Amino acid sequence: MRFESTLQRPAEATGTGLHSGVPVTIRLKPAPAGTGILFLRTDLENFPIPASWRHVARVSYATSLMRQGVLISTTEHLLSVLYSMGVDNAYIEIDNLEVPILDGSGRPFVELIERAGVQYYRRKRRYLRVRRAITVEDRGRRISILPDDRFRLTCDVHFDHALVGRQTIEMEVTPERYAAELAPARTFGFERDLAQLRDMGLIRGASLDNAVCFDGIRVLNPGGLRFADECCRHKALDLIGDLALIGRPLLGHVIAERAGHAMHAALVARIMSDPSLYEILTFDQLAGQVARALVS
Repeated sequence: MRFESTLQRPAEATGTGLHSGVPVTIRLKPAPAGTGILFLRTDLENFPIPASWRHVARVSYATSLMRQGVLISTTEHLLSVLYSMGVDNAYIEIDNLEVPILDGSGRPFVELIERAGVQYYRRKRRYLRVRRAITVEDRGRRISILPDDRFRLTCDVHFDHALVGRQTIEMEVTPERYAAELAPARTFGFERDLAQLRDMGLIRGASLDNAVCFDGIRVLNPGGLRFADECCRHKALDLIGDLALIGRPLLGHVIAERAGHAMHAALVARIMSDPSLYEILTFDQLAGQVARALVS
């Protein structure tokens, strides 16, 4: 896309926080060019929290943002959808501390954006293109990004369960492919872990209506899985939501091997800590560089 975008009209959704269990309403609204994605806590006099890597507070089981002690939790699904559907600027009004989980996937947020519509400004969209390979590793887990003129990802997961095991997905992320192939994939967990998570104060709002749950041998959800590799697809959805905190559309090939929110955040921080690792350019500048490379 050549130009920045926003929503045409407001759209609203109401649900429950996955971890907090609190009722919450969000309202997506148009925002001026150059705004980015800005959360507004309407229960706290519209206190603003930008969707930025600078405000990452917690990355355990979800990605939370904090500014001056004010929290927004479980941001990754909504940010993943906004990013992948090409929405650059929006106000996200929210009346509690956690984005609603809805059905556990990105699909309800895609439908929300489709209801709102997308409009474009005359301001040129500026992309962040990675210039050289970057890798973050920790105890057999790894996430890397390689230079590329598109946004591509390879996501690899491995869980010790007969219905999951090792799964891999590789794709160029476009709005069409994202909406069809990643957005419907739901968050998931294992029955063996539920008691521990609840003891940690998590998943208070979880149910089979908003998460896939595996027992020792089967899927407990009456409708089963939406994809045979739904777990891997959802991890890719999460990954995109965390990368969205860069604040610009990304050009590069991200390869995540058993990575999670903490490693995603570490990669983003590593990229943004060193301006020599990337360049900022418009669509037209990118097209010109690609054309010159083909001629030479």
